[in-house]
Amino acid sequence: MSEKKQMLLSKVGHGSEVKLIEIDAGSGLKGRLAAMGLLPGVEFTVIKNGHPGPFVVKAKGTRMVLGRGMAQKITVEAKKN
Repeated sequence: MSEKKQMLLSKVGHGSEVKLIEIDAGSGLKGRLAAMGLLPGVEFTVIKNGHPGPFVVKAKGTRMVLGRGMAQKITVEAKKN
């Protein structure tokens, strides 16, 4: 069996499809992300990861902009195609 590689969302390149594994943050940020539909198990696509610009993801047909600090607290794994 092969292990799935987990990484911080901030390290994922644009166009990558990932699955959210964990959010290492307080209840405030977890609640904000949950309200946006970003919960553990949700699959989404990284639309833009431009330094130093915004971090844009697309989940459930909606584009969302995340701050770099947020992206550094989210652990994801590459989605199997």
